Amino acid sequence: MTVEREQLGADVLIVGAGPAGLSCALHLANLIKKHNESGAKPELSSENIYVLEKGREIGAHQLSGAIMNPKALAELVPDFQKSAPLDTPVTDSAALFFTEGSSFRFPVTPPPFQNRGNYVVSLNKIVKWLGGLVEAAGVNVFKEFGGAQLVYEGQGVAGVITEDKGLDKNGQPKDNFTPGYELRAKVTVLAEGTRGSLTKKLVAEKKLDNINPQSYGIGIKELWDVRPGAIEPGYVAHTLGWPVSTDIYGGGWIYGLSQNRVSIGLVLALEYADPQFDPHAAFQMWKTHPHVKKILEGGKLVRYGAKSLPYGGWYAMPRNTVDGVLIIGDSGSFLDSQRLKGIHLAMKSGMLAAETIFEALKAGDTSRETLGTFQQRIEKSYIRDEMWKVRNFHQSFQRGMFRGFIHTAFQQITGGRGLVDPMHAEAGYKHYKKLDATHKSGSKDGERFKGDGKLTFDRLTDVYHSGTRHDEDQPCHLHILDTNICITKCVEEYGNPCQYFCPAAVYEMARETSGAQRLKINFANCVHCKTCDIADPYQIIDWVVPEGGGGPNYEGM
Repeated sequence: MTVEREQLGADVLIVGAGPAGLSCALHLANLIKKHNESGAKPELSSENIYVLEKGREIGAHQLSGAIMNPKALAELVPDFQKSAPLDTPVTDSAALFFTEGSSFRFPVTPPPFQNRGNYVVSLNKIVKWLGGLVEAAGVNVFKEFGGAQLVYEGQGVAGVITEDKGLDKNGQPKDNFTPGYELRAKVTVLAEGTRGSLTKKLVAEKKLDNINPQSYGIGIKELWDVRPGAIEPGYVAHTLGWPVSTDIYGGGWIYGLSQNRVSIGLVLALEYADPQFDPHAAFQMWKTHPHVKKILEGGKLVRYGAKSLPYGGWYAMPRNTVDGVLIIGDSGSFLDSQRLKGIHLAMKSGMLAAETIFEALKAGDTSRETLGTFQQRIEKSYIRDEMWKVRNFHQSFQRGMFRGFIHTAFQQITGGRGLVDPMHAEAGYKHYKKLDATHKSGSKDGERFKGDGKLTFDRLTDVYHSGTRHDEDQPCHLHILDTNICITKCVEEYGNPCQYFCPAAVYEMARETSGAQRLKINFANCVHCKTCDIADPYQIIDWVVPEGGGGPNYEGM
């Protein structure tokens, strides 16, 4: 059907209200304010900055461990300690090695696990607070709107089209149908987070890939209320070992928050060999370790969530500039792959983007050549310093933990170079071994981890605690490009890994009365982690934005 869309214009359109997008908006608004107060020309306006947030409120989709290095926040909001929701400073940094029945604390905590000077925070709360500062600065924030399509003009980007609202599950207009807006801007900033749907398309269409494909991990998190004294606020532990095998890169975390609350989780690289490996079940098993169980016993699960993150580092960063567009935050791979810290790097990337855009608006030139100074700013900042030192880190572990530690030792003494520079990698989904060539995990078709309902939980119980909701009478936002592959080739070769890697029970192989199999997609469960888009062995799952306002509600996460 032909749709007439209302068109709105702005100077700057930021897609995504995470730490990167909001830092970009706030820093740009502050630069504009100083510029106008000085009487300089041309006069600019913060009201001409638009921010799109697909969640029902700012912060609803924000999830991280989270340990925050405050250096970028101190630049953005110099008096941040007066009002920022900093839960507790880190008081103890531990590195633990787990065997099935015991744990061993490293006598000296390795540098990547040292967190003195950092804060344990809720990213949801930090982003909510930042959002309030952005709105107070006069920026227009549009909640419950996602970027569905890029608007191209010539060789560049001229804005985005937001998703249509009020379509039924067959794509037909309901009584409340509202076409998406065409939002045009001089500069569009893609701050969509990991595996952003618009960023993915732009990188493919404009061939912006770096020398390595992006590597990804999945972080699965639970937030618990625990007994008084079960954990000290500010206690931070990272775990290696059981139940994660040595051929998988991953480990757990335990962060003590204030008010008898603890953040726990498991983060795993999405590049393992066994297509029937179940990250959610591994996390539940990890919780049964005596060290973790002792903390959680007598406690109560508060929230659950899952999120992918970009591991690839410096050599996997896409080229971040096209005429009229910049890519920042996790969309641009701004994450320290060794420390798995990205909040301060995402914020700094947003601030450097703001400075680039500010100069472009003053010059009246938003071409790739002018916006290209963004990369120069990155090269001169601590982003480059931090990421260059670990430029080959994650790639070192693609052949297992032991080889990874050997490579990492050489990288430590050579400033990140190691034995090979650059160290090449392949996309994670290519690591799967076909069922006749791998040791199966023991999972049986249709069998799922059930949990005991007190310490461990099945996926649907966890999804309930994520606050996820979608209107079921809307188009499915998980597009399968060839469903025939799912019920034929994928069954035989990989046993439908989507049933196992999804942490929200979205994908289900169901049997018809005739005995034939079909793929059932429970899209209403989707927590927007993007794992399916990343880990599908045939790359036929395309995650697109659902109707705005849907998805998880990561309150306090």
